[in-house]
Amino acid sequence: MIKKTLYFGNPAYLSCKSKQLVIKKPDATGDMPDFGIPDAFTVIKTIPIEDIGVIILDHQQITVTQSLMSTLLDNNSAIITCDSKHLPTGLILPLTGHTIQNERFRSQLEASLPLRKQLWQQTIEYKIRNQASMLYYSTGQYHNNMSVWASSVKSGDSGNMEARAAVYYWKTLFPDNPDFIRGQYEEGPNNLLNYGYAILRAIIARALVGSGMLPTFGIHHHNRYNAYCLADDIMEPYRPFVDKVVFDLIKQGYGAELDTSVKQKILTIPSVEVLMDGIRRPLMVAASQTTASLAKCFNGELRKVCYPSFE
Repeated sequence: MIKKTLYFGNPAYLSCKSKQLVIKKPDATGDMPDFGIPDAFTVIKTIPIEDIGVIILDHQQITVTQSLMSTLLDNNSAIITCDSKHLPTGLILPLTGHTIQNERFRSQLEASLPLRKQLWQQTIEYKIRNQASMLYYSTGQYHNNMSVWASSVKSGDSGNMEARAAVYYWKTLFPDNPDFIRGQYEEGPNNLLNYGYAILRAIIARALVGSGMLPTFGIHHHNRYNAYCLADDIMEPYRPFVDKVVFDLIKQGYGAELDTSVKQKILTIPSVEVLMDGIRRPLMVAASQTTASLAKCFNGELRKVCYPSFE
């Protein structure tokens, strides 16, 4: 079942009762109430916590009870917090997510270097193929060089095909914006891409925990200050699906400003349809299948990670 992604961009009091998320309004002055909120306080809505996959907190006056946070984490829900500029700045995940977690931790940590290089090779090949499909979607033309680069990825991507494809991809992706430069702090629509990737990262990290793996210990990324190296690895082939959402927004006339209407569109990422094993399914469901196959690669049951494609 596809889990819901909930976004809160206004003052709210969020609590838990009978395994339900209870959403309450602030008082008439617009201020949040003190602790011990009265039962008569306005309840906007209740949502079963078992239906929630990701929850995004994007306002400085949101109060979340400890009971709610505990219940969300027990449900393997990811909690994203945003800063005063409305950009994702924190991700909270459960410490346990699988019945044989210890065994899967060991398999992951003891994975050989050749295996990790093979997994990275598969990951980059899928990423470039999905980028090629995205370029066909955005330009209406085949880009055979991308297919050649995808087929040329070696173990561990020793030829750095990922970087070569990335230069061409970002130069070509937005035909109406030939001066576009991809960067964390460059001009829009980079901010839209960054927001979408933050949502994607949470989805992948949540799926990794649910499959009993450490999102910290990557197969390629290994920055000592990055708590989600494996999530950053496994999300690579999924990035073009985020790019498609942003590309469609630009084509529909939305600006590069990250306002509420744009965020609502970007928050559809978990339900974006992807093709996996010949079957179309929501991205969030596909992510769980990807991480489940990765766990089997670590313990020797499989040799290939199951990644999605456009076609």
